[in-house]
Amino acid sequence: MQEQVIYGRNAVTEALRAGKAVDTVYIQRGAGGLGKLTALAKENGAVVKDAAPDKLDELSAGGKHGGVAAVMSAAEYSTVEDILKVSAEKGKPPFIIIADEIQDPHNLGAIIRTAEAAGADGVIIPKRRSAALTSTVFKTSAGAASWVKVARVSNLVDTIKQLKAAGVWVYGAEADGEPFREADMSGAAALVIGSEGYGLGRLVRENCDKIVSIDMYGNINSLNASVSAGILMYEIVRIRRGK
Repeated sequence: MQEQVIYGRNAVTEALRAGKAVDTVYIQRGAGGLGKLTALAKENGAVVKDAAPDKLDELSAGGKHGGVAAVMSAAEYSTVEDILKVSAEKGKPPFIIIADEIQDPHNLGAIIRTAEAAGADGVIIPKRRSAALTSTVFKTSAGAASWVKVARVSNLVDTIKQLKAAGVWVYGAEADGEPFREADMSGAAALVIGSEGYGLGRLVRENCDKIVSIDMYGNINSLNASVSAGILMYEIVRIRRGK
């Protein structure tokens, strides 16, 4: 799957007006007359990024971009309410994965793939400082992004509070947490996986109900984010199956 890019002020404006699944809009630094387009992009939920001219040239493959290019989503985003509806339709407690600023698209794709295989109801990612549903994520997920709902939210902390208000217990993964085998992750659960380099954000961590960790027996003191996610997801599956 190739990355879908459109460029040029008119083309990007019309895509936004038509409600197309635009993931990110790149605006050339210092370019004038783009206030309305920028506002429209934000209104449609797209991430707006400043970009140097060479970035725009790269995205447009040398075409006339007029200081604007947009990357389309490889799949449609859902909402948190859509994910909670999946649990309700299954008649089971929610099982949700939250990716806290996972920036490597291969990691995010692998997390989505495992989430789908483990029967999670959905994956939640932030709009900022996170990989998005690009073609790389879609390919790495082996198509799972077409099957599991992915919601992209403006504020993860507010979303965690929303889930807690709905009766969901939120478990964050960090090296200094309670060993995961000792944690009771039965019932409605949201598992938060932190970023590759920094782990959980401070406010995200503070709003988790419990912090859990994975036992480490070698010289390395951490695992790849998607590997950690897989281990903990299947621990939740094991608990839910009563084994």
